[in-house]
Amino acid sequence: MDEFLDLIAPYNLWNGNSLPMGFERRSYTDRLMKYTGNRLIKVLTGQRRVGKSYIMRQIAMELIDNGIPRENTLFINRELAAFDFIRRASDLNGLVDAYRRKFRPEGRIFIFIDEVQEIEAWERAINSMSQDYTVEIEIFISGSNSRLLSGELASLLSGRYVEFPIFPLSFSEYARIHDLPADRPTYLRYMTDGGLPELIHLPDKEVKERYLCGLRDSIMLKDIVKRYAIKDVGLLENLFAYLVNNASSMVSVTGIVNYIKSRGSKSSYDTVAAYLLYLQEAYLIHRSDRYNIAGKELLAGNFKAYINDQAYHNYLFPTARFGNGYLLEGIVYMELLRRGYKVNTGIIRDREVDFIATDERTTLYIQVAYMLTDESTAEREYASLECVNGIGERLLVTLDDFSFPTRNGIRHVQAWKLPALLDSMQDL
Repeated sequence: MDEFLDLIAPYNLWNGNSLPMGFERRSYTDRLMKYTGNRLIKVLTGQRRVGKSYIMRQIAMELIDNGIPRENTLFINRELAAFDFIRRASDLNGLVDAYRRKFRPEGRIFIFIDEVQEIEAWERAINSMSQDYTVEIEIFISGSNSRLLSGELASLLSGRYVEFPIFPLSFSEYARIHDLPADRPTYLRYMTDGGLPELIHLPDKEVKERYLCGLRDSIMLKDIVKRYAIKDVGLLENLFAYLVNNASSMVSVTGIVNYIKSRGSKSSYDTVAAYLLYLQEAYLIHRSDRYNIAGKELLAGNFKAYINDQAYHNYLFPTARFGNGYLLEGIVYMELLRRGYKVNTGIIRDREVDFIATDERTTLYIQVAYMLTDESTAEREYASLECVNGIGERLLVTLDDFSFPTRNGIRHVQAWKLPALLDSMQDL
């Protein structure tokens, strides 16, 4: 393995090397840094190309700035051809041993492994390293499939890892990276551009469309088709298109099957349910199940699907019938997920509350509307929240130019001000 160290040297911080650091994402790095200095395995999960690699590099540089020698860090990125020789757990162990022999690092070693799921039986190697008390090793791993923490890994590492979901750029990050005020015009621009980091650097609509198309295809091929030996790739693509075009709307597996049949194709309930799960595991979509507020129970059947980033709709399916209110609803949903809320769709009496967002301290009931254009629209949107009077904090989020006064305990929030409000709530 010694011969491979020179091959991977350009991708490491040894000998004064510098690596691209990207846009500083303090909301993630600050949280991750709180968990350093121990043997807990730090697991970064999220869709491909949302910035997991950059965040790990930023962590490494912060550790170095705090006094850790550069030679005490090791970067392994299985997405790069230079690391193709690491195919299985034994290769990973061999590289770490060769690295230790060459550099003889003193003190704690920090190992960063990108797209770890590409290494066969990686769980065994990570488990062994994390428990080897003859050497101080701290491990950061990233993966693009939510099954990373299921099955054997969860059993092997029970209680010895902490997960950090990584999402596309938030509105606040988008405003900072463009050096724009966090106001309505910037929010409208964010609604169009999306938050996938690479889109920031692309020059025009055509290039962005090509990038999104390639990214979608890459995720489907690497994280779904190859992993699960998918036979009907066309069905998978059509299912994703259907979910993007019906994002923020109530759907069901049965309804999707019937839609597919109406288009002259065949599929089964089990196949559609499985493909839906695969899209979730690859972080292309998220599922919000219905929750009976009065009965305090989840309801089977219908659910809402939200896309991981609005750019998939805006650039891949821009002609689909898709109102701005649905787009705004999806962005608010992702804002809640970023902050660690568990999010469901509320049902009470004959009304729907867009989001019930809960964390260990609070419960929020949130209704989203593009604008309160007339009295009937306002009555409809407030009515849903009025049904949950007295249960928890209630917010009506819109893109209206002016703020409405609190009504029956329901606070109106302009969408671009929601991040700051959520910050204040979680800081209490």
